[in-house]
Amino acid sequence: MQSEGAAVRPATAEAPSGGRLVAALDIGGTKIAGALVDGEGRLLARALRPTPAAQDGATVMAAVAEVLGELTADPAWVRVTAVGIGSAGPVDASHGTVSPVNVPGWRGFPLVERVREVTGPLPVTLTGDGVAIAAAEHWQGAARGYDNALCMVVSTGVGGGFVLNGALHPGPTGNAGHIGHISVDLDGPLCPCGARGCVERLASGPNIARRALDNGWRPQAGQEPTAEAVAAAARAGDPVAAASFARAAQALAAGIAAAATLVEIEVAVIGGGVAGAGEVLFAPLRDHLRAYATLSFASGVRVLPAQLGTDAGLVGAAAAAFGGALRARG
Repeated sequence: MQSEGAAVRPATAEAPSGGRLVAALDIGGTKIAGALVDGEGRLLARALRPTPAAQDGATVMAAVAEVLGELTADPAWVRVTAVGIGSAGPVDASHGTVSPVNVPGWRGFPLVERVREVTGPLPVTLTGDGVAIAAAEHWQGAARGYDNALCMVVSTGVGGGFVLNGALHPGPTGNAGHIGHISVDLDGPLCPCGARGCVERLASGPNIARRALDNGWRPQAGQEPTAEAVAAAARAGDPVAAASFARAAQALAAGIAAAATLVEIEVAVIGGGVAGAGEVLFAPLRDHLRAYATLSFASGVRVLPAQLGTDAGLVGAAAAAFGGALRARG
């Protein structure tokens, strides 16, 4: 079963571009996206469904199958040589299973096997969504040209992945760099993963909004209480909204500093919906990072916004698929 977690070098030099395509899936707690992707990272066909995250595992898989069904019906499917999946985690790439924290119906779910039931005998490479984003940003985005990077997505959850010594580093099960579940507040609030004070529990979009609401912030009439609305209020000078983002930035900075201390990254790239807040997030994040990353080899870490936006998961899943197809042929 081609679902290994061995190091995958992003497809910059290795991805075939002579007409071959891969199918990419980006599976998260909010949406299930799919695309056909060429060797230059271009998305040639797309499909999208909302994730029925509160439903049972079969219902979630049915949504994945609908996305795959649209892709397999595309005339270009005949050029597809492999499938790549970036899924919310934890994942177990060695066994092809997933147990996303935000999709309770999937626990040890055999995703690779079920995808193969739709796509046939193509190589399937499974990675965590954070690892996929790292592959994408290193291949086509803000981490391009850096040999050592942490790439993060801050959205409904918080995930991440490493590029080390120029190659993607998914780890044995595909979860390396899962910064969202580093504890940065040992006695902090309980996280759905079971630990306390996780980066995700403090910095994800829903938790930014929850904290602002708990401290008295209210959205404008007719506006949903989202992190985007909190960011708008912070830009307008609301101190409670600004404080909620500052707390998220502090948690992210502590996690980045820990990563920089452990593996000597050069850059931290941050994407996802929360990163869309811009300097509302990045200004306090840089301030806090200076306070946490104090050792000489960690203090020079650059913090950059991601460049690939909502397509990063798909591009990264494609990069992993190209690498998996090359290994299968080798």
